[in-house]
Amino acid sequence: MQESKKYTYAYPRPAVTTDAIILKKGTAEILLIRRAKDPFKNRWALPGGFIEMDEVLEVACKRELKEETGLTIEKLEQFQVYDAVDRDPRGRTLSVIFYGFVEKDAQVKGGDDAAEAAWFRMEHLPELAFDHADIILDFLRLLGQSR
Repeated sequence: MQESKKYTYAYPRPAVTTDAIILKKGTAEILLIRRAKDPFKNRWALPGGFIEMDEVLEVACKRELKEETGLTIEKLEQFQVYDAVDRDPRGRTLSVIFYGFVEKDAQVKGGDDAAEAAWFRMEHLPELAFDHADIILDFLRLLGQSR
């Protein structure tokens, strides 16, 4: 048996993604991307995506954020894991949510899997993909706010 296959098991394993809640400092604005692909094509979502096998979670989140919005951020904090069995129509997917803050003048532009990237006021969020509306609401509760 090859060493690389030593601990391979024949049971299903979930996919892992990271998503980013990015807020502009001193405002009520959050960064969203418009999805370019299914599922939820053209629906708005938090920036994020699948981790690569050689990445730690925070690095994956920063990479996806850069690819989808052009935004580079130094510091992210882990918020929570979302693991509802049916949260992603592509299959069993766990998402680790990170958050961070940027200056008011931060500019973004859609790229990679994002047709567009834009800032939205919390009180005027569009319909969101996946369970991202619940994620944002949970985060606002943590901050002691609500929409």
